Amino acid sequence: MKKKVLIPTKLDGVAARILTEDGHYVVVQDAETDLPALAEQHPDTYALIVRSDKVTPEIIDTLPGLKVIVRAGSGFNTIDTRYARKKGIDVMNTPGANANAVAEEVVALILADARHVIEADASTRAGKWEKKRFMGRELAGKTVGIIGLGNIGRLLSRRLSGFDVRLLGYDPVIAVDRAREMGVELTDLDRLFREADYISLHIPENDETRGLVDARHLGLVKDGVTIINCARAGIVDEDALRAAKRDKRLRFLNDVYPKDAEGPKSIRDVADIMLPHLGASTQEANANAARRAAEELIEFDFKGITSFIVNRDIPEGLDVSYCDLANTLARLCRCMVGRDATPKLIQTSIYGLLEPYAEWLLVPIVAGIWDDFDRSMDSAAARTFLKDMGIDYVNRPTDPAKGYENSITVDMTASAGTGSLRSVSIRGTVAEGILMVSRINEFNKLWFEPIGHNVMFLYDDRPGVLGAIGVNLARAGINIEDVRNPHDDKTNHSLAIMKVNGMVSEDLIRRISDEIDALSAFSIKL
Repeated sequence: MKKKVLIPTKLDGVAARILTEDGHYVVVQDAETDLPALAEQHPDTYALIVRSDKVTPEIIDTLPGLKVIVRAGSGFNTIDTRYARKKGIDVMNTPGANANAVAEEVVALILADARHVIEADASTRAGKWEKKRFMGRELAGKTVGIIGLGNIGRLLSRRLSGFDVRLLGYDPVIAVDRAREMGVELTDLDRLFREADYISLHIPENDETRGLVDARHLGLVKDGVTIINCARAGIVDEDALRAAKRDKRLRFLNDVYPKDAEGPKSIRDVADIMLPHLGASTQEANANAARRAAEELIEFDFKGITSFIVNRDIPEGLDVSYCDLANTLARLCRCMVGRDATPKLIQTSIYGLLEPYAEWLLVPIVAGIWDDFDRSMDSAAARTFLKDMGIDYVNRPTDPAKGYENSITVDMTASAGTGSLRSVSIRGTVAEGILMVSRINEFNKLWFEPIGHNVMFLYDDRPGVLGAIGVNLARAGINIEDVRNPHDDKTNHSLAIMKVNGMVSEDLIRRISDEIDALSAFSIKL
């Protein structure tokens, strides 16, 4: 008996064609009838392929035979993935299918703005002839800064290569050699903002990137710089952008908003070009997503390939707390080596009853290194990601005699960009359901609970350092709630770990670090 696939959207017909030709499916594609009505008409649906359609618990309950939902695209926030998992339904997506469309949109925005295409068209249609007014700029010879060298950033570098531009890139994960192969010179954020004529954003929005385009970075840019945001709205501090536009003749080209909906947009007084989130809206992207959705469904059903499941269940016998622990340890490692360093080697030791789950635990570890890697992916995808980024991975055999029952150790070695290497080793466990960091490098028996807002400073031990940190935090209105301050006699290093009552700004961390001459310093929300 053939499996019924319901496609309630204007998805490219290639999905229906591939599935029909496979011979194992019967496809119903109807973009005119709303999804609730379609669900009632086809209760025997096995798989649902959607674009931006909302798949609610009510829709899921109307389809008792539903086993798979495929989102033809990357984002799946319109699907209730938790309820789907509760019902035993796998949800998949097609990441990267829209990447080229977004990359080409960036080029289109840059050229349209540089040559005044939109305004000149309106003027000429009105019967005017304003050649002097619309004097443009050429892209050749300019410097383009790309923040984020994932799928879109990499494709953008390729699309721009024919324009004879200089490419600067910022991505704290990708290896220098990989960037060089793309024709991109890796650099730090400050230099990128200082030297770029165009800055294109291609990073996720999270606690670390929210407001990244802020007053300090915008204070570094050239007069007349153009910033393109086809990533996420929250990456840009609108007030800071408004001030920079006034002071530096900044140009801003935008395609993303807090909500994709009709209504006034707060950015309209700052944006020189605004589009209604058209990044993925091309016929080719639609076809790519449709093709991949169909192929993933077939591979899932007949080859057992589960790499693109986004609501993966935790395997029986593995406590989800250890997945969170692995992710937290990797995030701490990333901060300890420095966000300016490029990871080269990840080593893990998985102890006790956790040892059989080493492959599974690799996924949250990789997600801790790179925020854009989805924790719902599988170990094959994690290994592919590490390989693509030029990062080696080794899971070391463990010695039960050490007595580290149900513990995880994550070691990271990173290049600091000057030929020097930085290394960090962190071990943790879960005690009575509570995550615990038991060791950071030579500092053992920490029993530090990695939750909330935290600051860490590694420094050469001497009197008064801990007090200096406390005074600076107090002046900023930051209260210290817990402290760990171990010392190592062999290195004469001390580590200050402080749980505080709020996020500490990068500027304050930098000032304290300079004052105490810290070897490493960062703040993190866990």
